[in-house]
Amino acid sequence: MQLSKSEEELMNILWKQQKAFMKDLLEAYPDPKPATTTVATLLKRMSDKGFVAYTRSGRSREYYPLVKKKDYFSKHVNGLIKNFFNNSASQFASFFTEETDLSKAELEELKSLIDNQIKKK
Repeated sequence: MQLSKSEEELMNILWKQQKAFMKDLLEAYPDPKPATTTVATLLKRMSDKGFVAYTRSGRSREYYPLVKKKDYFSKHVNGLIKNFFNNSASQFASFFTEETDLSKAELEELKSLIDNQIKKK
């Protein structure tokens, strides 16, 4: 299941804070801050989707993520490769290295990362 752009923005705040009350989430937003009701609606939708849960602390709720950031984005990248690059990681890598404005140093760093993964296999 996927999150909307607004939900992803809120989820990134929650991943960073790990646990947060509504006031903490609102404070973390850049200006202009969304309305409390907007954030409450997003949290409800994210909870229904299984991304967020909360514990009660008096009359307040402390929210926390149920999904790890790495797992969420890994699923997205794998879906991207499957849907747009015929499930070919090499097609994705070719597109990524040719169509992005990477410096020689950044390409060397990518090469080093790939070489390290090859050694581990």
